[in-house]
Amino acid sequence: MNQVTLGLVGVGRIGVMHARNIAALREPFAARGVDLRLKLTDVAEQHAGNVAAEVGADFVSGGAAGLIASGVDALVVATGTPTHPELIRVGVDAGIPVFCEKPVAGSIADSLPVLDYIAERGGVVQIGHQRRFDEGYLEAKRRFDAGGIGWIHSLRAMTGDMFPPSDDFIATSGGLFRDCSVHDFDILRWLTGREIVEVYAKGSNNGDPAIGAVGDVDTALAVVTFDDGTVGTVSATRYNGAGHDVRLEVQGSKSSVMVGLDDKTALRSTEAGVTFPAGETHKTFAERFDAAYRAELAAFIELVLGERDNLCTPADAVAASRVADAAQESLETGRPVRVEVPARA
Repeated sequence: MNQVTLGLVGVGRIGVMHARNIAALREPFAARGVDLRLKLTDVAEQHAGNVAAEVGADFVSGGAAGLIASGVDALVVATGTPTHPELIRVGVDAGIPVFCEKPVAGSIADSLPVLDYIAERGGVVQIGHQRRFDEGYLEAKRRFDAGGIGWIHSLRAMTGDMFPPSDDFIATSGGLFRDCSVHDFDILRWLTGREIVEVYAKGSNNGDPAIGAVGDVDTALAVVTFDDGTVGTVSATRYNGAGHDVRLEVQGSKSSVMVGLDDKTALRSTEAGVTFPAGETHKTFAERFDAAYRAELAAFIELVLGERDNLCTPADAVAASRVADAAQESLETGRPVRVEVPARA
């Protein structure tokens, strides 16, 4: 049986979720002849020890360096954004694959040297854009690639949080477009195979005044233009009281599809006799993308095993961040902003 030991750095909210998902993947990988093991570390050692005990992992002190010294086959980075560049470099220098939550770094300027570092050393790094592993988005892409949708004439993407995160988080998030809509920008680029070349954004702030006080908005809309002239919209809000709502409409010359339309969709019809959707809505992104988060880690483990290609490269993530930056600039200036288009990964 092959043995794969993952080293997880950071066990905050996302890190705990990843630790539990890795534990849940042990059985299916064991059925494939893979002994999946986990070591984890965090500066909050008592908390990390409790998490390790919960998921059957080993706690290791000394951060990423301690994990690597203890012997791991890959690194999973679930720490705050400012630490991402250094931890990616640590993993690349150790010659092991790295999975890192988005973004690569806090800005494009800080991300580009990381891309160069990875490329120069032949590093393998997968970035955590989990929507690429959601079955609804995958099916939409399969239908588009197979020609069933025809040529796309418009796209409508949305991300609606049921309630906002803490004021402290919002103050350091980089803004609604960078925090939430970057996932939509990534998925539009991935699904269509096209680049977004221009963004025009507007926003409003009718909720907690504290969000405006730190320079952010609670609701925003961006009109995006692709390199072939196709147009789309990307909207986001912190106050979608009906529930956590993430959807994508893809409208084409042959048919239209919607990702996220099921019995848990946070909508109610006003038409007589229509009861769909009738289920309880999702409350958070963790519920909405529960299966996708496990699928992206399964894909990373398969990448470590050499069984598949990297399905979300650092260059992909930086391309989405460029669009989010342009959207933020447009929001602040009130003007359309052209997006610098990098070479495709």
